[in-house]
Amino acid sequence: RFEDGTVSFLDIIALKHGFDVLEKLTGGMEKIKQHTFALAHYTYTVLSALKYANGAPVVRIYSDTDFSNPDVQGPIINFNVLDDNGEVIGFSQVDKMASLYNIHVRTGCFCNTGACQMHLNISNGDIQRNLQAGHVCGDDIDLVDGRPTGSVRISFGYMSSFEDAQTFLKFIIATRLSESDTEIPFQSSVTKLMTESVPDDHPSFNNADKLSLIPCISDRELGNNSSATKTTVSWQPPEAEAESIRAAVSETAVPTCRRGGKPITVTNIYLYPIKSCSAFEVTEWPVGIQGLLYDRNWMVVNQNGVCMTQKQEPRLCLVNPSIDLKKKVMVIQAEGMDPISVSLEENTGKEAVICESKVCSHRVKTYDCGERIADWFSLFLGRPCRLIRQSSDMKNRSNQKNTKGLASATNISLSLVNEAQYLLINVASILQLKEYISARLEEPLEIEELIRRFRANIVISAPESFEEEEWAEISIGALQFQVVGPCSRCQIICIDQQSGERNKEFLQSLSAARGRKTNFGIYLMNQTSRSSFPDILSVGSQVLPVLKENTEIQPPTSSEEKYSG
Repeated sequence: RFEDGTVSFLDIIALKHGFDVLEKLTGGMEKIKQHTFALAHYTYTVLSALKYANGAPVVRIYSDTDFSNPDVQGPIINFNVLDDNGEVIGFSQVDKMASLYNIHVRTGCFCNTGACQMHLNISNGDIQRNLQAGHVCGDDIDLVDGRPTGSVRISFGYMSSFEDAQTFLKFIIATRLSESDTEIPFQSSVTKLMTESVPDDHPSFNNADKLSLIPCISDRELGNNSSATKTTVSWQPPEAEAESIRAAVSETAVPTCRRGGKPITVTNIYLYPIKSCSAFEVTEWPVGIQGLLYDRNWMVVNQNGVCMTQKQEPRLCLVNPSIDLKKKVMVIQAEGMDPISVSLEENTGKEAVICESKVCSHRVKTYDCGERIADWFSLFLGRPCRLIRQSSDMKNRSNQKNTKGLASATNISLSLVNEAQYLLINVASILQLKEYISARLEEPLEIEELIRRFRANIVISAPESFEEEEWAEISIGALQFQVVGPCSRCQIICIDQQSGERNKEFLQSLSAARGRKTNFGIYLMNQTSRSSFPDILSVGSQVLPVLKENTEIQPPTSSEEKYSG
């Protein structure tokens, strides 16, 4: 009576068959227990021994046992990663870094609020304060006032192997420990892990009394890590709540303020008509209610209607859409393919196929762009897929859940973006990051390549690096924008936007340079315009920010205006 529909009686019948198969494959549940516990015990022992050069632990493990008895301890390890000062690194960043190594981890409180409160020392009052700061179950707000809201969990099953455990440990060591202080900023040198080695004939299913053998992870192994091929709706908060929420989502903001000098200007404008495809650069462009006109109005979906991004299909970056406003068409080009065009006029006829799709777990109503364009994309990507466009009667996603837990205003409308209407980056911040990445890659890096990797809508030139993270509002010409918060980066910045090749060094370098987060750039929402002028965003426009302390930065003097001209 509690089922949603008819119970699958075939699955019930299959249970005994499933247990019989497990018995034949593994020798029974006792053997599975011993095997999985051996992996958990080994991983727990190595994790516990990892230290920074200053002696500080790399992880903090949450457990009610010492992993000595499989009868009272399951094959799971719950922990948080620490920096060399003992501060917790948010689980969201750990999750993103793990994805670079093809490792899937669980994060959050795992539907166990009581255990979360106990092990993280979270009081009932803290729970209420976290909620007020915008944190909800399932979001990526992993730290509030520097304290963790959840943790990371790894689990082992009967199909897990010793190599899986080693891969996870190599990931932790490679991302947290380095061989010199100069190679990765803000990280300590590697601490040698001296352990015994396990014989080559180590059995998959062994006895618990043989768990003390721990293999050594050599420097050679660490140096040979193979390259590996994770949405929110934001809003303009009430003034009384704005500061506390910005603090919650801007924990790594660098406290630098503009001190005058050269004015801040817009240097580049990009829109991305097809989500996750190549950028279309313009010098000026109309602004609509959802952001730049036609920005992320289309997306490519697989045969199940799920949005495809560069995470699953890097070759999307090789698809080049461009918009011709006069001809009212979007032209799509790719190497080896004939150009194809799509009308900008929305198909509202009876032949339009309306479908429901998902953008980062958010449901959006779309319509299919037809067989001709579907065949084009399927041929280029080598898999069945279709191009769909957001339907105009379902463009307001403001009432949907957002993963940062921020409530949405009913007058905010989003296209097929993940988080907010606009993304802004600063050339000065790019230049500072460029130094870190170039040093780690030991090869020169073009600033244009980095700009493309960060896929911003607005690029500005400000005197101070990361000063944009201290802004509460900005105006560009007659346009007013609310700063929503920082952009927490994912593995897409590891993809070369001109070749589609992956290099996980970019996200790792960003993590090292920024400390405990992978933030780069800020999200903007367009405020209601009070101007009678057309809403046009142009390269060369002056940017006037307002600091979070509500101290307005003064416009440049007349001499500075002459200098910029």
